[in-house]
Amino acid sequence: MTDVTCAIIRNEENEVLVVQRGENSDHPFRWEFPGGKTMKDESHEECIIREISEELSMDIVICSRLNTVEHDYGHKQIRLIPFVCDTLDELPILSEHIAYRWVSPDELAKVDLCEADIIVAQQYIQFSGSCCKTKETNKAIQQQAEIDDSELQEMINSMMSMQEAEWVASSALENPAIFNKLLEYSFSGDSKLAFRASWTLTKVGDSYPEIFNPHLHQLIDLLPKIDNEGVERCFLRIISLSAMEKLDERHHGLLADYCFRALSSGESAIAIKAYSMEILYNLSLIYPQLANELAVSIRILMEDGSAAIVSRGNMILKKITKIPLDLGSSQK
Repeated sequence: MTDVTCAIIRNEENEVLVVQRGENSDHPFRWEFPGGKTMKDESHEECIIREISEELSMDIVICSRLNTVEHDYGHKQIRLIPFVCDTLDELPILSEHIAYRWVSPDELAKVDLCEADIIVAQQYIQFSGSCCKTKETNKAIQQQAEIDDSELQEMINSMMSMQEAEWVASSALENPAIFNKLLEYSFSGDSKLAFRASWTLTKVGDSYPEIFNPHLHQLIDLLPKIDNEGVERCFLRIISLSAMEKLDERHHGLLADYCFRALSSGESAIAIKAYSMEILYNLSLIYPQLANELAVSIRILMEDGSAAIVSRGNMILKKITKIPLDLGSSQK
């Protein structure tokens, strides 16, 4: 029995990623959830993060784990360990498969999946359909002036769809108490709660980035203290969409130092590097002298970077060439 991990990766439209095997594989032209064999002395969680990075050049965050599936294919027996994951990456870069598709949970049953993956898909369809809270319960929480911690945390931890996250985000816009609780939970020692809270905040930031203006200084001050990669990437996404001119020079400097360190670090995840590039570009619009340093850092990063990093790097480099040299002096 071989241990194999797989990832049910969701995008921001709550669609799920499936990939197609090649002609010379064990299951020619069948579709599957991406993943691979667990290596010696490697945890299942470490395995799926490594496999998705190697196969698809994608950065994922594990949200949940489904029941293990054991299946006998005749020529091999596998123990399939499925993880429900979220990603902020835009496109997978295929290295072992010939095609990919994003499908809604309702469409999964129509995909020609490998046998073990069919069982995983059935689990996920049931799993995603059983997690929604009633609108009446959510509305009651939304209208409370004093938010009950246990009730709100339970709602956040049970969110399984993008629609639910967007609903809570809209509630946070209407009720400042919910917004403040989401910020508070983002720094919780409970890693699952912290990620889900910060993930929900990105939905707020995507639509109304200005709501974070009073909190940007706090987010930047706390960035070096965050030990949850999922929270870090969510906060960097929020900052990348925010107005840099709302910050003082001290926080401009702190943010630039943080992002340049992220670009040069061999341990930073792909999404963190991508958001750091975007933030540094935004800072370069205020301080054009940063543009050359950013361009050099990006070119160094692209030399041994993944296809996703090369793509994002080229995009930022093109934008850098359009920065007027006297832009900074005109804004001071």
